[in-house]
Amino acid sequence: MQITDIQGTVSLSNGIKMPYLGLGVYKTENGAEVVSAIHDAIDLGYRHIDTASFYKNEDGVGQAIKESNIEREKMFITTKVWNTDQGYDNTLKAFDDSLNKLQMDYVDLYLIHWPVPNLYVETWKAMEDLYKQGKIKAIGVCNCLELHIDDIIKEGTIAPMVLQNEFHPRLVQQHLLDYCKTKNIQYEAWAPLMRGRILDNPVLTELAKKYGKSTAQIILRWDLQKDVITIPKSTHKERIAANADIFDFELSVEDLASIDSLDTEERTGAHPDNFMDHFANK
Repeated sequence: MQITDIQGTVSLSNGIKMPYLGLGVYKTENGAEVVSAIHDAIDLGYRHIDTASFYKNEDGVGQAIKESNIEREKMFITTKVWNTDQGYDNTLKAFDDSLNKLQMDYVDLYLIHWPVPNLYVETWKAMEDLYKQGKIKAIGVCNCLELHIDDIIKEGTIAPMVLQNEFHPRLVQQHLLDYCKTKNIQYEAWAPLMRGRILDNPVLTELAKKYGKSTAQIILRWDLQKDVITIPKSTHKERIAANADIFDFELSVEDLASIDSLDTEERTGAHPDNFMDHFANK
């Protein structure tokens, strides 16, 4: 990944350019809150917004993009198909619903939110058809392990272009990063700041002092130097701006390794092997 500035991109396996820094809007309230956050992000130079049908704020995302003075083609919009909408026909309907809420003719990236057993392959086949129709510029998956992606590659005709997983210094999963490299799949982080739980870590606070940055900025720069797209969530303009202020320094190889060493396989969300139980208990 060649890291330049806030509007820098990486090329996916099909040649589509995806911004490596974006704004996540999970748990951002639909309406004024999400619209304001996106307007602030766009004003600061962000061109990548990540939402999902499960977030219940696609309407607000669409409104914000429509109200902005940025051409649609210059924005990169991701949304996702939720667990209860999976299967071939259900996915087609869910996609149409998302497109209508977003008030768009296409989305840049459509993802399977979680690999629902016995359904995610059929879901993928529906996404392949939507991709071939030009309604989606790129397709991928979230919260998957190697076995899920192997199934999709075996049963489908198009390999996933993106894998979005929980990723932060406590959950590196280097084996998955390496696997994605071999398959030409771009890795992307959700919860890159571990939902704030790691910001006072002594290793990170020392690095923050060394580079004159915040611990959050150290982590987000680490993401990019690990070749991982990152989509930190915030609704505060100052934090949205700070999250993008990561292009005037570079972590050393030794400091990258020290952050890698914090890995304990700790998650803030569900594990792909038991997520159905996790969401059933919500």
